Amino acid sequence: MSGHRVDAEQMAPEIFYSVCYGSKNPPEVIRKLHTFTPAVLHDHCRHRVKFADYPAVVPEKDRSVQGVYATGLTEANLDKLDYFEGSEYERVTAQVEVLQPSDGGEVVPTRKDASVYIFLRHEQLEEREWDFEEFRREKMALWTRGDWAFDQAGDDKAAVKTAA
Repeated sequence: MSGHRVDAEQMAPEIFYSVCYGSKNPPEVIRKLHTFTPAVLHDHCRHRVKFADYPAVVPEKDRSVQGVYATGLTEANLDKLDYFEGSEYERVTAQVEVLQPSDGGEVVPTRKDASVYIFLRHEQLEEREWDFEEFRREKMALWTRGDWAFDQAGDDKAAVKTAA
């Protein structure tokens, strides 16, 4: 197993599982392969993308992005995530602060390298920040439904599965 990452979308586990395993609720044996720990990416900001549900992380001094540090990723998981993010993003390595609770319960930030998806098309950004809670309330169900597939057909689009 390899790969640790903070995701541009504040990757909710249900989206990660939908992208990598085709179900927002995979079997427990799959869920046990991965951990998701809160993390902060400093000197970056997450903006809304015009006419899109998803966000864009870009370098921005004195700002920070709340996200997750995920462990247990395989090369196959990373390939699916790269495909999902598409050509609008570049996966780069950056330092993040992982917010891991100590034995005493207090949060102790630990700096770690992580893969981060940086948005490449700045002209497509809105000024306001992307709101994860708004996304969770209004759009999450669309991004985690069972008929959504990422079949790597060669374009940067997901497809709806059809019954045979």
